[in-house]
Amino acid sequence: MDLSIIIPAFNEEESIKDLFEEIKTVLSSKEYIYEIIFIDDGSTDDTWKNIEGLVSNGFVKGIRFKKNIGKSAALDVGFLHAIGSVVITMDADLQDDPNEIPILYNMIINDGYDLVSGWKKRRLDPLSKTMPTKLYNWATRVMSGIKLHDFNCGIKAYKLDVVKDIRLSGEMHRYIPLLSKNQGYKKIGEKIVNHRKRSYGTTKYGGWDRFSNGLLDLISITFLNRFGKTPMHFFGLLGFLSFFLGFIIASYLFYTKIFLLQFNITDRPLFYLGLLFMIIGSQLFLSGFLAELIIRNKPLDHLDKINKKTGF
Repeated sequence: MDLSIIIPAFNEEESIKDLFEEIKTVLSSKEYIYEIIFIDDGSTDDTWKNIEGLVSNGFVKGIRFKKNIGKSAALDVGFLHAIGSVVITMDADLQDDPNEIPILYNMIINDGYDLVSGWKKRRLDPLSKTMPTKLYNWATRVMSGIKLHDFNCGIKAYKLDVVKDIRLSGEMHRYIPLLSKNQGYKKIGEKIVNHRKRSYGTTKYGGWDRFSNGLLDLISITFLNRFGKTPMHFFGLLGFLSFFLGFIIASYLFYTKIFLLQFNITDRPLFYLGLLFMIIGSQLFLSGFLAELIIRNKPLDHLDKINKKTGF
């Protein structure tokens, strides 16, 4: 299999068939052996019905979630089932241009990239969507050290090994380049892609909350990358410093009571501050020990929420 095209969809009933026809037209002149995997992320319209209508084509496969879980879960399931040497992800709203697929494919196969991210240099979205995105991309570049202009662009290309080595949950689809880099895939490229106006419906994403949520996710993934396997290194250090500071305060108060005969130490705010530091330190230590116990791998629960699969 040369190519796997993964397309998450949520309430995109109008665009599914049009997108399929565009992809088929673009790839008809190529000699690729390819598959298209649609993931219906709990749509409440006829998205799944339209996907089922396409499954009769031997290269179209469909997966359906019982309810809306999110783009990360949809992509993760698509990655698990992809078998093409190159994996392409696209949004289902027709804003990603299928004509980019052969170029992205060649960048992976011929130019040796591990991952190529699209860059919607000329965006045709409202200001409420573009401004938070610019702030988010700037913050991500600064914190991750990856020089991409558009981390959250829906159209990307990957080597198959890349998608098999990463796992997505929450809203981590925004940080696939960072997750890939953390797994040792360093050749990450970028391509300016054609961004089209939305043909049907409205965007399924918010405005300014995308920036705040994205920033919090970035902090989470940075923490997990550094301390995900050794949480005691983080919690233990903070716990030690906090407990030690509390111990110093308690020792000082003990000294004043024994040698300076100041018997009213429990009336002093410093007594309660020292006690607080020691309690917090103990809790941080306990958190570190508990985290060490639960960091072992466990199945992603969103896999249990798949209602129906067709074509596998």
